[in-house]
Amino acid sequence: MTKWFPLPRGEAFARHSHPDHQLAWASEGVVTVAIDDSTWVLPRSRALWIPAETPHTTTAASRSLLGGIYFPPSTCPIPWTEPTVVTVTDLLAELLVHLTNDAARRHARDRAEAVVFDLLEPIAITTLHLPRPTDDRAARVADALVHDPSDARTLAHWGHHVGASDRTLARAFVTDTGLTFSAWRTQLRLGAALPLLADGISVANAARAVGYGNPSAFIVAFRRVLGTSPGAYFNRDRAHTDA
Repeated sequence: MTKWFPLPRGEAFARHSHPDHQLAWASEGVVTVAIDDSTWVLPRSRALWIPAETPHTTTAASRSLLGGIYFPPSTCPIPWTEPTVVTVTDLLAELLVHLTNDAARRHARDRAEAVVFDLLEPIAITTLHLPRPTDDRAARVADALVHDPSDARTLAHWGHHVGASDRTLARAFVTDTGLTFSAWRTQLRLGAALPLLADGISVANAARAVGYGNPSAFIVAFRRVLGTSPGAYFNRDRAHTDA
């Protein structure tokens, strides 16, 4: 079964789960799926396998057309028990769209689903991990940065703002999130940049928008955290460079 959901930027499905396995895929735009403290950012070139009964939140990071493709566990041959990212090739995309044809005969649909299952190949991809600090002062810093990821103030500057030393804030981020302040802010900035890149904004402009002084530093951070270049993430690498 497949359902399509046209979503304006920012619209979200609050935390919920399904009795069936779901393949979450945006044929247009980009969506994010959050499960616990992990977030997957999904352009058209990627989909997320969400096992049945897994609570998740789905948000449109840009104007999107979200496809919810559902498979009953009793007849599904996919054994994955954890959220799993797959690459959406042109062929897989066509098949997923084909599955939305409610007029398709049952046997024809079964054959199409069998090919879809054959094409679902997991790929190694790092999720964005952005837990919110529980310490009130660190949480105020985190909330301000979520509002403006380009804010370049140091922990010392933030400490003056929230009434804590930079050491206290640094400890709070590590204790509450498992990440240093710098690593946490990098995750936040990359998460903010991905929807911009999905909308076709250049790497240089996206980098500046989220607080990087030059695109090279942004690309280095992107590769380090997400394991690939911005162009490859969106299947845009051609003969040109990322910048």
